[in-house]
Amino acid sequence: MRRNWRDQEEFQNVYRNGTRYDAASISVFVIENQSSHHRLGVTASKKALGKAVQRNRAKRLLREAFRSNEECLKDLSASYDWVLNAKAKILSDKVRVPTLELQQIVEKVRKSETLAAAK
Repeated sequence: MRRNWRDQEEFQNVYRNGTRYDAASISVFVIENQSSHHRLGVTASKKALGKAVQRNRAKRLLREAFRSNEECLKDLSASYDWVLNAKAKILSDKVRVPTLELQQIVEKVRKSETLAAAK
């Protein structure tokens, strides 16, 4: 269902043209893609999180949050490119917090789909 990618141009496209959603421990950028599946990109900056151990933990938490929301993602009518950016607060949270935050963001994306379909 999801595939990871690492091409900087694709990340930049999502940043420039996608929709941004902020939560306490993550920022999420979303743009519709023409693929049959969702794609995930994860970032954890040295500036926000510091050492590699912390950045790697944050990226693991984000990937798990995305995986945990797989059922919610299946309910979306389109496929999207998702870029999840870790914030410093994620290191003090358990996986449940970013999972719930991402679930709320997926619900917002679903609502925007519904509004776009109604037009």
